[in-house]
Amino acid sequence: MTLAAQFDRHTIPDAFQFLWDDRAFVWTKIVEHLELSAIALGIAIALALPLGVWLGHLHRGSFLAVNVSNIGRALPSLAVIAVFLPALGIGHAVVIIALVVLAAPLILTNSYVGVDGIDRDIVEAAQGMGLKPRQVVLNVEVPLALPLIFAGVRTAAVYVVATATLAGVVGGGSLGDIIFNQATYFLSGVVGAAMVVSLLASLAFFGFALLQRLLTPRGLRHAGKAAPVQEEEAPSVLGAAPI
Repeated sequence: MTLAAQFDRHTIPDAFQFLWDDRAFVWTKIVEHLELSAIALGIAIALALPLGVWLGHLHRGSFLAVNVSNIGRALPSLAVIAVFLPALGIGHAVVIIALVVLAAPLILTNSYVGVDGIDRDIVEAAQGMGLKPRQVVLNVEVPLALPLIFAGVRTAAVYVVATATLAGVVGGGSLGDIIFNQATYFLSGVVGAAMVVSLLASLAFFGFALLQRLLTPRGLRHAGKAAPVQEEEAPSVLGAAPI
């Protein structure tokens, strides 16, 4: 029987009751979920952001950026887990790799497009003032590209938080332990955990949107000089990435 067929008027109240009655256990799973997501997103940013900015600064590598993004987004997360599972075994490591593969292409593409699309006259003016290449990147190109960079990071964060539930499949912890174990936690537990994941994904989206606004130069907030690329539609809790 599908989950949808089991829904009735008691499902949502029972889900909230589960969250309250088992709040200590649920909180433990939330912490695991956030830790897993934060590690994966941090690694993805550390790998993809500098590479995207560097390629954008050189105005080269568009083929690499676009195709890496397309390949990374097309790979099912469960397939990535299956590839690395024999070598790494069950646990956090294999899930983190799958989440990095999911998040890094989005960040790489937006970082590249953001820096590559900056007006050449602005860069030449900065160079004419005596700024060195590193100063041009850090003081001119990156600040101007922040709206696009954060658009990629924000979308990646939502995908990572939603897809981290797959950790429950391979013993990696997270709220997926509840979602994929209906036999133990019943429908109320599955629905309750899914609602929490949806809330966490929404908080990640709006949190990074606020951080983007705080870090974006004031003159760019309403000037429309950096038109954002079309963002991905926010994924559902159980369908954040191909699985």
